[in-house]
Amino acid sequence: MFFESASEIKEIAGRVGCAVFVMPTGADFAIKNAFILQPEDKITITIEQVREVLGRLNTRQRTDQYVVIRPADLLGDEAANAILKNLEEPKDKVHFVLITDSPAKILPTILSRAAIYFLRSDKAIDGDIEADEKIKNIAKRLLVAKPADLPALAEEIAKKKDGVRAYAMEILAVTIEMLYKSYYKTGKMVFVDKLPKFLTTYENIEKNGNVKLHIVADLL
Repeated sequence: MFFESASEIKEIAGRVGCAVFVMPTGADFAIKNAFILQPEDKITITIEQVREVLGRLNTRQRTDQYVVIRPADLLGDEAANAILKNLEEPKDKVHFVLITDSPAKILPTILSRAAIYFLRSDKAIDGDIEADEKIKNIAKRLLVAKPADLPALAEEIAKKKDGVRAYAMEILAVTIEMLYKSYYKTGKMVFVDKLPKFLTTYENIEKNGNVKLHIVADLL
């Protein structure tokens, strides 16, 4: 889905519990009285920052409350998991607003629970995907794989001797990034339509699911 300008963010975010807005993270916009989470050290948004804000949301809300996280791709692992827990048990009238120019760097488990919007622009957010060439190659093949191709690809991925789970998750993360960038550049829904299966596969493997089984079963 696309949005036309930053002035639409509050209205759009107010419809859902969590929304990711893909746009330049330094773009000028503001939501009055929102809780703001930004990296204090310019590197990471910490679990302490998240806990402080979440603690202030524990009381029953009578009006809509917004938590703006920018750039959301700088959420530390613990901080991201704390946000995820709140998305799994959403509070009424609380809206999380995640601003990023790199949606694929956000936990796929967060993305699977969020509505995602791209700023319509002639200048797409682009750049090379930071990954090993072998991983990118497998990700490309996975992206266009037919059902009959999946068992062989799953077997190839599972041959990794050490850290096969992390290896599979990295390949899936790169595939997800390719889908986002392809959609942003073209606006073609075919790339968005593929996202749920890859997000589900990532999440199931992250939860200690069998790598080969989920690559085949979830991506069919």
